[in-house]
Order: sequence, then structure tokens, then C-alpha cells
Amino acid sequence: MVLEGNPEVGSPRTSDLGHPGSQGSCVLSSPGEDAQPGEEPIKYGELIVLGYNGCLASGDKGRRRSRLALSRRPHANGVKPDVMHHISTPLVSKALSNRGQHSISYTLSRSHSVIVEYTHDSDTDMFQIGRSTENMIDFVVTDTSPGGGAAEGSSAQSTISRYACRILCDRRPPYTARIYAAGFDASSNIFLGERAAKWRTPDGLMDGLTTNGVLVMHPAGGFSEDSAPGVWREISVCGNVYTLRDSRSAQQRGKLVENESNVLQDGSLIDLCGATLLWRTPAGLLRAPTLKQLEAQRQEANAARPQCPVGLSTLAFPSPARGRTAPDKQQPWVYVRCGHVHGYHGWGCRRERGPQERECPLCRLVGPYVPLWLGQEAGLCLDPGPPSHAFAPCGHVCSEKTARYWAQTPLPHGTHAFHAACPFCGAWLTGEHGCVRLIFQGPLD
Repeated sequence: MVLEGNPEVGSPRTSDLGHPGSQGSCVLSSPGEDAQPGEEPIKYGELIVLGYNGCLASGDKGRRRSRLALSRRPHANGVKPDVMHHISTPLVSKALSNRGQHSISYTLSRSHSVIVEYTHDSDTDMFQIGRSTENMIDFVVTDTSPGGGAAEGSSAQSTISRYACRILCDRRPPYTARIYAAGFDASSNIFLGERAAKWRTPDGLMDGLTTNGVLVMHPAGGFSEDSAPGVWREISVCGNVYTLRDSRSAQQRGKLVENESNVLQDGSLIDLCGATLLWRTPAGLLRAPTLKQLEAQRQEANAARPQCPVGLSTLAFPSPARGRTAPDKQQPWVYVRCGHVHGYHGWGCRRERGPQERECPLCRLVGPYVPLWLGQEAGLCLDPGPPSHAFAPCGHVCSEKTARYWAQTPLPHGTHAFHAACPFCGAWLTGEHGCVRLIFQGPLD
């Protein structure tokens, strides 16, 4: 076995290689070292999985949940690159047998591997995300079905990696968060095999991509009323930014994007090839509506006593405490092509167009007729505006700015496809605009 210490690995340039994490599950809500008793821990940000509308169907439990806050740890668990070794492959397993030594192994051929070892970094905290339920994964994520809802059953066919990615947060202001592809396994290692995309960088270091990749999109103009979707990029194991590959698992990497970074911004989207996560900063969440505001909007909408223009019955949005079950008698329904809101009725079916197709009795447009549900995941909203628009065809209701932003945001699907989807349930959007303005009729008295 040949061990060659590389003096360049300790240079400032290699600080971009990442800071792997710790053994054991993390305590995400514990105060930091500088916090006084009774004080809230310093929060780096929150991750929200698209498609769950505030809670997993089976309930949020432990590390498997729809939303997770990343807070400053009691003690730093980051590590930073230290030494690079060139190793004869027959002895690789022996070289990586020390569980206390974090490392990334790049297999170049059957007779040659490059291993980068890491040492403790007291300036960073690290959080790992993936499908595995092992202790080193802080946030367990499963596949989300594109038809609305989550695939929470067997993960045997999942395209999400067991150790998908890691987020490194600076423990000191401004608490910058950076994302890197791949997470460390139970042996504190990351392995990139012969078939994985990998290469030597111009400064003599190593980098690579995971099988299905980790994609990131930073919104233009921040995550606010003036936001616009950005461009999807791929993040490497060392945190560099590349254009997308020809297909999700192609061995040829994209082009390096030198003027962009892996620093997460408020509203950054992280796609793990099976689930998409939204990153919200503490400052960004202060601009988002609260659950109390969403409940006040629901009560205000019901207080206006909207009526079905045909049946003349009073409509009301159900309390979120009921959960999303079968629509009740007062549930508002909408024709998603025109936006006219009614109570439920059984007429107007156009079976020759499909079982969901109905003809609106007010304007005669034919299209899906679905119940309306209020979006309950406040972190997905760009502003605290009134619930005036609904996504088509699922019927989730939110503000106009929120609806229009998500309707024009393509989310990755499969190996090379993109579709706009409802952020609350994951259903693919249809129609010309993907959403519709709701037209309510007030009480006749």
C-alpha cells in the first residue's frame, strides 16, 4: 500500500471540499454552546419536503417528518479535509476500517484508489439527509408520488440514495449553510466506485458525482413576492456547481459553473431524485404566514358566507384539525378551467371526456371539478396574501403570488424530465397556467 500525503490538501482551496458529520443521531433542538439556560437554540434554517402539506400521512415521527429545523449543536461535529492518499485497492478495506476516521474513497481502477481523509473542524455543524434510517442520517426522506401524496411503503425501488447529501452550517454568524452531494455511512466513509462520475481537478484534488445526483435551484430575487425560478444545477461531492448531465445518471459530468456556489439561499430547492426539499432561512420564515394567520384567513373566508350559485347552500372550508379525508357537505368545489366555485353536485358530467370532466353551469366550460383544500404548509408560501387561487387539477388553495410562482417552477422528475407541481401535494399541474383565480358568489341576502 502506498500512502502519499498531499501537501495541497491542507491549503485554503480544499476548504470547499466539505465537512462530514458525526456518529449517532443528532439533537437538532439543543441550545448551542453560547446559549444561556432557557434561551432558544440558534436556528440555521428549516427543510420542508414538498408534497405533504404540513405533515406526513402517517404522522411526523422522530427523524421521519415533512419538516425539520436545523439548529446549532451543543458541540461542533464538522470535519475538514486533511490528507490525500494513493492506495493499492487490495488494501483499501484495511485503510478504511477505522470508523473514527472520516474519508472519501475514489476508485479509479481495480488497482488504484484515492482516499481523502478528514479531521475535526470546530467551526461547522453537519446534517445528513437520505433514505437510510441509520443513526448517522439526521433527516430520513422517502419518495414522494407525483400524483399527490407520498410513497411511504417499501423503499426497495426508491431512487433516493441511502446517504443522499449533507448540509454544513457555519457555527458563527452569518451561519452560512452549504450543500454537498453524498453522505457518510456507518463507517464514516463515502465510496465512489469505478462507474461513478469522478475526476481530478486542475489543482490535483478529486471530485465526483453520485449515481442519481443532487440538484439545486436558487430562486432569482430571493423567496418573496418578486421571486422567479432560477436554473437547476448539480452539486458535486466536494460542493462544486455543474450544469446538468444529459440524463440523471450519465457518467459524463456537466460544465463547471464558476460564478455560482453551493451556499443555500432562502427558497433554494434541493432535489434528491424522488423527493424535493425547500430550504427556508430564519429571516425568510419571518416573512412567511404563520399557522395562526392561515387559520384567520380560513375563518375570514368562511365569515363571508360564500354560496353555491346553483344550490344556494353556504360553503365553508373545513378546519385543518379534521385532516384531509372525504369532503364534507359544506366543502367548496371548483371548476378548475374557469374558477367558478360551487357546492358539490352530481350534474354536468361529460363521461365522453373522462370521469372527472364536468360542465360548469355558469360558463359552460368543461374540465375537472374538484374539492378545494387550503394549503397548510406555511413555509411554502411566498407571502401572507389571501387564499385567492387554486392549483389545477388538485384544488389546493393559496395566495396569487404563491400559486403563480410554483406554477412556473419546473421540478425534476425521472432521469431528465421536469414538471411543475403543486407544492402541497405533489400533483403535476395542468392547464395553460397551472392555477386558476377562484370566483366566489357571496350571500344573496
